[in-house]
Amino acid sequence: MKSATPRAKKRLRLCQMPSPGNIAGRSSSITNAFFNAIIPIVDPTEEEELEALQILGMDPTDIRCSYCGDKSTEWDHLRPIITDQRPTGFITEIANLVPACGKCNQSKGKAPWRTWMMSSAKLSPKTRGITDIEDRMARLADYEQWRKPRKIEIENIVDAELWKRHETNWRAVLNLLRESQKLAKEIREAIQMHG
Repeated sequence: MKSATPRAKKRLRLCQMPSPGNIAGRSSSITNAFFNAIIPIVDPTEEEELEALQILGMDPTDIRCSYCGDKSTEWDHLRPIITDQRPTGFITEIANLVPACGKCNQSKGKAPWRTWMMSSAKLSPKTRGITDIEDRMARLADYEQWRKPRKIEIENIVDAELWKRHETNWRAVLNLLRESQKLAKEIREAIQMHG
């Protein structure tokens, strides 16, 4: 009778070990930077901010996340300004901004706000058990009706050659990220073999 070979013991990890950095994984950040740099920003007046907060049912001395009610830390684009690596045409202006917390802003990303709020996405208001979602959605729907946001066709306004140069630079940076990731992997492997 054959003796059973001992199974390799699975190593218990006391904590999650870091993984190697991924240079190419920064491509969405680079894309956002390239297009955010050209999208116009229209600063609101104090009166516009107060009117926006009133429509959202907020006290200006205690601004909360429009999506979940936590303390607001930033303004979120209600309609995304970049989708599928292209500007959508919406700009950064009060008609397209709502107070948000970091959790909601990160979780929502570029998703349509209605769909995201009721989705099972990690950290969405539904997933987090926010009890007044319907009220929040109604206020956001009112907010959308408050002002029509500007939408501009950037590629039709800017000289075609100028736009092409900007896109060429963006693609070159993305290609450099991918090439740098390959080099980093080779360097890491050489170091591991040496030591």
